[in-house]
Amino acid sequence: MILPKGNNNGITDVQGVKVGHVTLYEMIDDEQTIATGVTAILPHSGDLFARKVRAASAVINGFGKTAGLVQINELGLLESPIMLTNTLSVGPVMQGTLQYMLNQNKAIGDTTGTINIVVGECNDGYLNSIRLQAIKPEHAVQAIESATTDPVEQGAVGAGKGMVCFGYKGGIGSASRIVAAGEGKYTVGCLVLSNFGKREDALFADWNGVKVDTPDGSIMMVIATDAPLYDRQLKRLAKRCAAGLGRTGSNIANGSGDIAIAFSTANPYEHQTDRHLEAISHLRDDHPVMNHLFQAVVETTEEAVINSLRHAETTDGRKGRIVEKAPL
Repeated sequence: MILPKGNNNGITDVQGVKVGHVTLYEMIDDEQTIATGVTAILPHSGDLFARKVRAASAVINGFGKTAGLVQINELGLLESPIMLTNTLSVGPVMQGTLQYMLNQNKAIGDTTGTINIVVGECNDGYLNSIRLQAIKPEHAVQAIESATTDPVEQGAVGAGKGMVCFGYKGGIGSASRIVAAGEGKYTVGCLVLSNFGKREDALFADWNGVKVDTPDGSIMMVIATDAPLYDRQLKRLAKRCAAGLGRTGSNIANGSGDIAIAFSTANPYEHQTDRHLEAISHLRDDHPVMNHLFQAVVETTEEAVINSLRHAETTDGRKGRIVEKAPL
């Protein structure tokens, strides 16, 4: 059984979730091309620090340079946008996001604690002149401010502009599924930044012809849901991204950073309260709906990867390199 898709088949089908992109593309000369960007994922439109969401991450293969995962896994909370960019731009994106959050909440670092900014990355250096470090802090702010609940723009946009997947043009992909629960329902959405794989490894297409010598690459996978889960359960969801990734043909290569982050918009966590006890309602692990949520993660991860290829376009990059649109 394949689960039904959400209205727009994307992560913004989870109510309140917003996605924004900033794309940079400039062919400077025969050797240098800027083909990169920033993507922002916001769990809701309010003050993310004051109203945190439950979250967890799973490191499937740790060849990556993400920021903020240590605290997510310690406290089980997400208090900033999830930002995606290229490997050498984690610093400026973190700086820009920090400045945005400081402007949003005057208490951070003054009358209350500091903030944990979350940034994920993939290496777009095959097409993008990554050493030029074209991403600046203001691009992170622009991505956040452009975020919308509209259907997700996919393909060679935002952080996905310079990414390569299975030897074809990859980038941003998204998908969603609906899980029935009694008389109600839950939505699971996935957004990926795809930058991995060889053509001959793809399980969803016969690409055994011309080979392209691209690096092992990486993938960032972000799962959002409105199901009432807490951090331990969200970590279980994040782990299932590996099964969806495997369905596409990924071997989770040595040089690939394969990292998943999952969050729930249910049961938000208020930063300030006088209570010393807290009670939340969450799903039982042994209820059948949990298996359906796992299935939704697997299906959306697989389809989000394919959608990243389906929506991308042929892109010229540095050193005269051209990565073609996948024949899907």
